[in-house]
Amino acid sequence: MATRPEPQDPQPPAKTSTPQWSLDNFEIGKPLGRGKFGRVYVAREVKSKYVVALKVLHKKQINKYRIHHQLKREMEIQTSLRHPNILRLYGWFHDDERIVLILEYAHGGELYGLLREKSHLPEKQAATYILSLAQALAYCHEKHVIHRDIKPENLLLDHEGRLKIADFGWSVQSSSKRRTMCGTLDYLAPEMVENRAHDYAVDNWTLGVLCYEFLYSTPPFEAESQRDTFKRITNIDLNFPSTPQVSAEAKHLISQLLVKESSKRLSLQKIMEHPWIVKNADPSGIWNN
Repeated sequence: MATRPEPQDPQPPAKTSTPQWSLDNFEIGKPLGRGKFGRVYVAREVKSKYVVALKVLHKKQINKYRIHHQLKREMEIQTSLRHPNILRLYGWFHDDERIVLILEYAHGGELYGLLREKSHLPEKQAATYILSLAQALAYCHEKHVIHRDIKPENLLLDHEGRLKIADFGWSVQSSSKRRTMCGTLDYLAPEMVENRAHDYAVDNWTLGVLCYEFLYSTPPFEAESQRDTFKRITNIDLNFPSTPQVSAEAKHLISQLLVKESSKRLSLQKIMEHPWIVKNADPSGIWNN
């Protein structure tokens, strides 16, 4: 099981002499993060000197949690996507103990770290990120891909400050409604909390949650317990604090996305055309602090 990265400028690693990648083809650098199933490292392909991220997953863990199908789906979906705001999966290989994904390296790290460091974001920066996400999700939805787990930990920043959707572990490619409850508590749409069928609109809901978090530093329905969070989500218990000061246009956008009836949520196209986005977002998607 191996695929070759496709050329881009600058060239990602490409080999002609061996039929399959292995860890011997890479100089492994520092760890970038750790998850339940393995670690991510910065690495450099020996021949091309191209810098990538290697996501090293342990087969024992994959077998233990029976995620073979989910992992295969994640790899197939992410490999097929080509968008400036979606992290590239160049290819993968495996040995007796590990499966290794060859990923685009995002120099800026997780957006989660930036949010913890800065507390809340200026409106222009928040709007730029929401526009980038709306564009990337519109591309995904055209390809019948629902992400289902957009959150700061799954968003990375490249060396120019461009946002990248990085983790497609809960994604699904389907044009019909789904019933699997998945994603992360604070970002779940009401239809997921209530175990109702869901579609692409769960991603639109998450943009409302993220926009609120960017501007106020906490997700809108955060509570002491899971039960209370679920209750706040299903009741759309949405409050806008007096500090920090946030514009009426931003609050309007959030209110148009955090709507219980999924068909009435603002479409991704309408998000891109919203006055707050038009006024504040940088169309290039690049934000350097």
